[in-house]
Amino acid sequence: RDLYFSQVTWSTYASMLRILKKYSLRFHKTFESSELIPGHTLTFSSSPGRIFSGDDFYLISSGLATMETTIGNGNPDLYQYITPQTNLEYVRNIVANRLATTAKEWTDYFAEHNSGTYNNQWMVVDYKKFKPGQPLPDGLLYVLEQLPHYINVTDATHVLRTQSYWPSYNVPASEFIFNMSGSPEQVKKFGDWFTYDKTPRALIFKRDHGKVLDMDSMIALMRYNDYKNDPLSRCNCTPPYSAENAISARSDLNPPDGKYPFAALGHRGHGSTDMKLTNSSLFTKLEFTAVGGPTWGQVPPFRWSTSGLKDKHDGQPDLWQFTPFTHHWKSGEYEDFSSGLAE
Repeated sequence: RDLYFSQVTWSTYASMLRILKKYSLRFHKTFESSELIPGHTLTFSSSPGRIFSGDDFYLISSGLATMETTIGNGNPDLYQYITPQTNLEYVRNIVANRLATTAKEWTDYFAEHNSGTYNNQWMVVDYKKFKPGQPLPDGLLYVLEQLPHYINVTDATHVLRTQSYWPSYNVPASEFIFNMSGSPEQVKKFGDWFTYDKTPRALIFKRDHGKVLDMDSMIALMRYNDYKNDPLSRCNCTPPYSAENAISARSDLNPPDGKYPFAALGHRGHGSTDMKLTNSSLFTKLEFTAVGGPTWGQVPPFRWSTSGLKDKHDGQPDLWQFTPFTHHWKSGEYEDFSSGLAE
């Protein structure tokens, strides 16, 4: 058995200039201590000029892997609790990534000084607790959801035990955060698309997760988009489906003159812009497999010159038709980490 940890970024196509980064900043715990901080080395997906991921997707020398999907806030009553004068989200995730040694500890660090900005569902996996072929121990997976003024933290390891995967679809999983975020009003107005368990991505994942047998089949699931043929991609639209309704969205393929009940289902320069995936073997070297650009294969590759989009995209290739690769970082940095992870 293995433990896969994967994320697909959904963003604007103008943001597709990316860099995979490794930071090795061997800070000590205190000025007088010779002991290194747990998260002295990180690998992550990022963009030019950023000192954090932004996707977010991190593999950390502490044995933790962290990622998030954005859940947003549709409750105007919570705006009063936004406090930009405190530590913004990216600062808190940097601190938690550097200092935490367990998934629970990561959520404790991150929850301090909640700014209410960039509200996400964070998933924190402790790979130190994973032993192939053995039951998953409590504390292996923690899930944190943030809104202005509110943080909800759950040990979600039991979900991995019972259904073999934890899914995240830009919708709050906890009932409390779901209700506080204004999501019930969206469900009343637009239907199941705004639910956690009946949104198209949830139904596709529930149907297809059993097909995952190895890294290649996991990549295929994360890059999946067969919107014209998959009944779960259908909607009350003209035409009667949307390329948004897939694990890897391709909203550029929706016709500009189509009719859709809300903008997210329509034509725009937005969709899946990458895929990242690690497993228990790659993680010991803080390595992951990645592919850049919108998904292709079941759908045509994205090409700026024929897309009709007017977004600025300086420095990008015209045709985005790349295949997955695994970058091997310079060796020699991880001896202490790898031996500790195997204990």
